Amino acid sequence: MLEQLVQLDKSIFLQLNNLGSTTWDGFWLFITNKVNSIPLYLVLLFLSYKTLGVKKTVLLLITVGIMIGVTDQLANFFKYGVQRLRPCHDDEVNTLMRLVKSYCGGKYGYFSAHAANSFAVAIFFTRIMKEKYNYIGVVLLFWAAMVAYSRVYIGVHFPLDILTGTAIGVFLGWLFTKLYIFALQKFPI
Repeated sequence: MLEQLVQLDKSIFLQLNNLGSTTWDGFWLFITNKVNSIPLYLVLLFLSYKTLGVKKTVLLLITVGIMIGVTDQLANFFKYGVQRLRPCHDDEVNTLMRLVKSYCGGKYGYFSAHAANSFAVAIFFTRIMKEKYNYIGVVLLFWAAMVAYSRVYIGVHFPLDILTGTAIGVFLGWLFTKLYIFALQKFPI
């Protein structure tokens, strides 16, 4: 059963990855680069300050920093615990796929920290800001989905890596929202 799931995952990966073309490579490399999300983070910081004020925004930044740290460390724990090869290191698929960037990343890739982090941020800010900014969830979830898909497009993660990262990101975004709200209630500022 597990072997069939892994083979299906590899098959779906090859179909999705090979849909790419040199015309779109630059776009997906831009989307997948963490640095290019800084303007979005600055907008979220500004909206947080505008909505919450200085003290609550500082607490929010601390919460988000811890959330990202937990997400990254959990991803590393799984990568080295599960030791699932990235597509570019997997001999079954690496000659059939498109590797869009020059460097594949580390040897192991289960689960995608990019997907987990982007969905954690999207869920967190959606839940915190949804009353003030109606469409923030649509924008952030679309952005997170683009970041997640970019990892398959450029050839560094299988779809199950993305789906697992998404699920973990959604859970951690929800959990850290609860922790942030609890901290605000317990220690009003």
